[in-house]
Amino acid sequence: MSILSGKKVLLGITAGIAAYKTASLVRLFIKSGAEVKVIMTPASKDFITPLTLSTLSKNPVHSTFYDKEDEENELWNNHVDFGLWADYMVVVPATANTMSKMANGICDNLLLATYLSAKCPIYFAPAMDLDMYIHPSTKESLDKLASFGNTIIPATSGELASGLVGEGRMAEPEDIVSFIEKDILSKLPLKGKKLLLTAGPTYEAIDPVRFIGNHSSGKMGFAIAKAAANLGAEVYLISGPSHQQIKHSLVHRIDVVSAEEMYNAAHTYFKGVDIAILSAAVADYKPKNAATQKIKKKDSSLEIELTPTKDILASLGKIKENQFLVGFALETNNELANAKSKLERKNLDAIVLNSLQDKGAGFATDTNKITIIDKDLKEKSFQLKSKVEVAKDIMNEIVNKIS
Repeated sequence: MSILSGKKVLLGITAGIAAYKTASLVRLFIKSGAEVKVIMTPASKDFITPLTLSTLSKNPVHSTFYDKEDEENELWNNHVDFGLWADYMVVVPATANTMSKMANGICDNLLLATYLSAKCPIYFAPAMDLDMYIHPSTKESLDKLASFGNTIIPATSGELASGLVGEGRMAEPEDIVSFIEKDILSKLPLKGKKLLLTAGPTYEAIDPVRFIGNHSSGKMGFAIAKAAANLGAEVYLISGPSHQQIKHSLVHRIDVVSAEEMYNAAHTYFKGVDIAILSAAVADYKPKNAATQKIKKKDSSLEIELTPTKDILASLGKIKENQFLVGFALETNNELANAKSKLERKNLDAIVLNSLQDKGAGFATDTNKITIIDKDLKEKSFQLKSKVEVAKDIMNEIVNKIS
């Protein structure tokens, strides 16, 4: 899965002959899993039609500050909203004219107004004839734009629209997408890091049909896996039985059932990782002797002797070297005291506390409310949020701790 999956890409198209290639570029962004919106300069519509781009992007295409629905109703296209919507803005082809305006703050169309309002990373791919590309004013525009924090997608050499051969040819759509993906990955704070994550419940067999388990859905752990991968980490996700799904090129899923299987898998991967987050709700006990055949129901009561499962978190705490080890504590009373005790006993670097006393927290919900406690016993509490946002909070705290 591309790092662009789920991202919002705002494509700005200007009036150069290479604009015809933006149809392919939109398709490639969509194929990568991104949502695409397009803003065109008015003159760019002479090179490619808004209808083509709106059909491919599945979003309306805008080129002016307002759309005339009828004579009495004009709809304002808010450039600020476009700028805030985007995760990335990509200007292609970036003509000498548009680059000069971007570099000097000239704001005479919707695309330029949006550029000046955007808070996201901005990429631009120059495209023009050879003599224009090497002109001192163009070089000045390129240097200025780079100094503002914009990222240039270098032009290539080749046959130009004028018939000349040289530098100034816009990068091909495939190369533009590849460049952006690699650039995003290179700037991610966990690039090159490996992360072990446990998630979901474990099931401990009573007989071939029945088991001891819990209500964990795995939602929190899977959200953390995605958040970590989006920060560049290679994630080894060891999951107990869960209906949760995840598709990401940096996430490797290892399915297990029992605490014993999770213990073995965790120890297999632990020595090779930089970070370990154990969010799984591992059963504390298992039947001492699981029946090989289904136990038949009787009128008399049934007694099952239980024995403790292996403590995965404590066992990793004993052998950790340079790994940053994070545990979870789900408590119903004396929450902080119990979480801090677990943090110290199991030799953790941090623990994530959530309480079943907090409405909206715990198993099988889409929200959670957490407090993160570090090894110095410093606490940081967060408000009730979606588990997706909670996962980002957890990963941001870990990045801050290890950086």
